[in-house]
Amino acid sequence: MNRSVAAVGTVVLIAGMAAGVASLANAAPSIPSQSTAIAQANAALAANRDAIRGADGDAYAVNRTIIDKNTGATHTRYTRTYKGLEVLGGDFVVHNAPGGSFSSATVGLSAALRISTTPGITADSAASSATRAFSGKLEKVATPTLVVDASGDGAAVLAYEVEMSGIKADQTPSNLHVVVDANTGAIRGATDDVKHVTGTGNSLYLGQVPIDTTQSGSTYSMVDPVRGNGTTCDMNNGSSTCTTFTDPDNTWGTGANSNRQSAGVDAHYGAAETFDYFKNVHGRNGIFGNGAGVKSRVHYGNNYVNAFWDGTQMTYGDGNGKPLVSIDVAGHEMGHGITESIIPGGLTYSGESGGLNESASDIWGNMVEFYAANASDPGDYNVGEKIDINGNGTPLRYMYDPKKDGSSKNCWYSGLGSIDVHYSSGVGNLAYFLLAEGNDSTEYGVATTCNGTTLAGIGRSKAEKIWYRAMDVYFTSSTKYVTSGTNDVRAATLSAATDLHGLCSPEYKAVQAVWTGVTVAGEDAPCGGTPTASPTATSSPTGGPNCAAVTNGTDVAIPDNTTVYSNVTVAGCAGNASATSKVEVHIVHTYIGDLVVSLVAPDGSAYVLHNRAGGSADNINQTYTVNLSTEAKNGTWRLRVQDAASADTGKIDTWTLTL
Repeated sequence: MNRSVAAVGTVVLIAGMAAGVASLANAAPSIPSQSTAIAQANAALAANRDAIRGADGDAYAVNRTIIDKNTGATHTRYTRTYKGLEVLGGDFVVHNAPGGSFSSATVGLSAALRISTTPGITADSAASSATRAFSGKLEKVATPTLVVDASGDGAAVLAYEVEMSGIKADQTPSNLHVVVDANTGAIRGATDDVKHVTGTGNSLYLGQVPIDTTQSGSTYSMVDPVRGNGTTCDMNNGSSTCTTFTDPDNTWGTGANSNRQSAGVDAHYGAAETFDYFKNVHGRNGIFGNGAGVKSRVHYGNNYVNAFWDGTQMTYGDGNGKPLVSIDVAGHEMGHGITESIIPGGLTYSGESGGLNESASDIWGNMVEFYAANASDPGDYNVGEKIDINGNGTPLRYMYDPKKDGSSKNCWYSGLGSIDVHYSSGVGNLAYFLLAEGNDSTEYGVATTCNGTTLAGIGRSKAEKIWYRAMDVYFTSSTKYVTSGTNDVRAATLSAATDLHGLCSPEYKAVQAVWTGVTVAGEDAPCGGTPTASPTATSSPTGGPNCAAVTNGTDVAIPDNTTVYSNVTVAGCAGNASATSKVEVHIVHTYIGDLVVSLVAPDGSAYVLHNRAGGSADNINQTYTVNLSTEAKNGTWRLRVQDAASADTGKIDTWTLTL
């Protein structure tokens, strides 16, 4: 489970709170600015260093901040150094509640760093060891850099990171980072920066498609002015120079491979659809988040049977007569760019983290394909079905049944991290397919779970947003399928499902079920039965609605580090609520200093009733006076209870709203 922890025992008193009754001003959500959010995160970090496994030699730098526009909660990513050395796998996320108070942290480290920074071997010795990991024509070895490697499952160690560049035997360029133990010279791991796999355009795979180009005089160039000047160019079957495609009439290609522009049309269109997908579906302004377009390079190498993202641009080979420019391949490779941009350093491209990296790109490639909705290549949950790398018309991978390719795995097992990342991706691919489509009835193929269960999907629209939210807010560079209690994909996606749909919502339960269905276990508690209906304001003896008070007496469990809700519904009551509305709350809990309790109005406005006050005291039995005069009475009102720390649990016993 992602380690989501908070400082215990922090006492925050609400001004004007007295025993029994608290008087609160109208408290609509306050959305902080970026600078305010960062300042609040820095303050929370300084006061809660144990939560992120802080050590005396640590220093931290803000990577980026996400602000939830509907609540004002913030999520700030940090990178870490230790005694001046970069910490691989040391990144973390500080989550602050609305108002800026510390809520929790997502962190990959299992303990604070306590290691010597004096190496036992020389940099030259480390470089010599690192070269054993390179296969192909090695062109350059950079000077090794001392780092702290905390990216694995074991204890952090002092290491050298050695960057090497060259060309692999299959013509793929390589920029390989090898991590070498600075005391023993053993290779701890290696990752590669190079990740595989409106004119009229006549494409190879999609028929005639519109593409946005730039005109200068009587010449058109394949530069997209709508999407940050993304450029498509011809490498002329070389490996260095790339010439931007130009045309005199803005009609590009013939749909045949004999015309070099045709592959360029597919690549240009794929880049545009990927840009639009992330912008329109996830609100991300392009691959890099800053509106800049990407360069797409086609006709790379000599019958090069691959495509890759190198950290800044896309490159496509011609394959064996079928250039690798299909739209799902484009979305897949640029999906690597998304992963690298939203997670500091990206998901480590090895072990289980690497499998999740590849799975994410397979997901994005397919979601872009569905988004484009092109009749010549409709969405299908296959990967690379158009490019025919296998030479027999079969796809590279099948998301609905990964093992069908002969190498990928459907089910998690303890040795999964030791196989190629393109094959360990299968576990994530199948989980995503089950989440989106289920396996009770699917038009895309027969999917089976590893435990024999039959699952109903929640739809692509919900599934893709849960996955993106998990990556954007909860993944770290070392997130895995399963770990020894910390930093796993199940916990991250459950947190995302909670944010978007609520704890133990049908969507939350679906996420639990699909991970269990691929044998990815976690530490989350079972949700139990289906949620009960919200109590509704009852009728008075005269037959009219009783607008005085409505009560929900159904117990709601409050597990550690979760947010739960209890609802009441008011109907048939005209006008606004009172400026002296009452909220009577009875919560059973063994440490009320862990709790943030809020009343959420039908329009989403939140009124904080209790903000981690009371320290180690048991239970909340209190009536709060709240100014709700701007809120209409009718609608569903929610009592929101957030447990913001570990070790203590409880339940909502009963609560009454008097408007």
